[in-house]
Amino acid sequence: VRAAWAQRKVDRVIATETRPLLQGARLTTWELDRDGIPVTLVVDGAAGLLMQREEISAVVVGADRIAANGDVANKVGTYSLAVLARFHGVPFYVAAPTITVDLGAPSGADIPIEERSPEEVSSFAGVATAPPGVAVFNPAFDVTPARLVTALVTERGVMEAPSRERIRELFDETGNLG
Repeated sequence: VRAAWAQRKVDRVIATETRPLLQGARLTTWELDRDGIPVTLVVDGAAGLLMQREEISAVVVGADRIAANGDVANKVGTYSLAVLARFHGVPFYVAAPTITVDLGAPSGADIPIEERSPEEVSSFAGVATAPPGVAVFNPAFDVTPARLVTALVTERGVMEAPSRERIRELFDETGNLG
């Protein structure tokens, strides 16, 4: 995003709040604002509306892990953004260092999904917001299939339509970066 801003390819960034921990509000907007890049914070659920209105020209997300086939594990909600982007014809980019590629995970199905504390969702600032005892599902991550990823952007370049074969090309026979 910083490079695109410097090249005048970006005029503003829409950052989602990334519930329940609000990383988008607390971290993404802080970094962009500090760098002088115009940023607008929106609730996670507003992304589809903005794509429908054609106010989003590309989606850029990070990755916590990338499976050997190109599936991407990232903060929960990433898969939803990828599906929305595909539906609306918006390119979906994953920007991550090659160290996030896990050749030991053949696909996203092999990446365990952490479930976080129910209280993160059923309360806010220590005050209950849901009825006592209500069931809560609070996954920290979700997995986006490689087929929804337009390109993987790494320090080694841009890999369009990531796949097992293309990812393998990044590494030599020993599993080290080639």
